[in-house]
Amino acid sequence: MSRLGDLIRTERLRSKMTPKQVARKCGVSESYLLAVEAGTKIIADDQARRILKTIGLREQTEADFSLDDIAATVDLASASPAVAKAVDRPKPQPEYELVATTKTASKKQDDDADKDENVTGSVWLDALTSVLKRVPIMNAVMQPVDYRLMPIQSGKIEGAKPDKVFYFLAPDDSMRGFRIHSGDLALIVPARSPIDGAIMLVEYNSHRFLRKIKKLNDYSVLLQSYDREYEAVEAQISECSFLGRASKLEIWTPFRAIQLVTLSGYARVFIL
Repeated sequence: MSRLGDLIRTERLRSKMTPKQVARKCGVSESYLLAVEAGTKIIADDQARRILKTIGLREQTEADFSLDDIAATVDLASASPAVAKAVDRPKPQPEYELVATTKTASKKQDDDADKDENVTGSVWLDALTSVLKRVPIMNAVMQPVDYRLMPIQSGKIEGAKPDKVFYFLAPDDSMRGFRIHSGDLALIVPARSPIDGAIMLVEYNSHRFLRKIKKLNDYSVLLQSYDREYEAVEAQISECSFLGRASKLEIWTPFRAIQLVTLSGYARVFIL
C-alpha cells in the first residue's frame, strides 16, 4: 500500500464511507478506488485532491500532495517503461546553477592556475637564488648604489661566501697605474689582514680607497698607487683597516664594453 493510497483509505474509514460511496461522489469506479488504496494504480494529482476533499480532509496543504506522493501510489515494476524512465530520470539542473557551477569551476581553475604559477615562480626563484647573487656596489662611504648579478659556484663567489662579497666603486683615478679609473668596479672578497702584492680596499685616516699592498715588516705596509699625483704612503698596520682583497675588476671602456680583468692578468671582454 502506498502513502497516498493509505491516506485515502484512512480518511475514508474515518468518515465511515464505503468505497462505492466515495467512488460515486468522485465519479470513479469502485475497483479503481480500491486499486489506488492498494497502491497498484496511478492517480492524478487533481483527482487525489478531489477524493480527499470529498471524504472530508479539509486541512491538507499542497505540500502534502507532492508528485512524490502521487508517484508512490505506483508499482514501478509493473508500470510502463516510459513511466519508470521518467521517474528515474535525474532532475535537470537550473540554468542559474549551471552558470554558478561554471563560474565556480572557472574560478577554481584560475585559482589553481595562479597557484601553479606561484609555485612555479617560487621554484624558479629558489633555483636562481642558488646560482645567482645580487652583489651590492658600494661607494666610498660604503653605501650601496647598485648591484650586479654574480654566478654562485659550489656555494661560493670567488671562493668566498656570497653574502660576504661586494663591489667597490673606484672614487678617483689614484689607481690608474693599475688600469683602475674612476667609476670602475673592483670585486672585493673578505680579507682582514694585509696580503703582500695584492690590491686591497683599505680604510686609512677616515678614507677608503684601493691600494696595492707591500709589506715592509710585521708592523708596517706601503700603500702604493703608482701615480705621480698620489704618492705611496707608509702606514702602520695597526692604523689601517683592511676591508678586503680585490679579486676582479670591471673596467668601463669608451665603447660601452665591460672588461673583466683578474689580477693574474686574464681578461674577458663583453660588449653591451
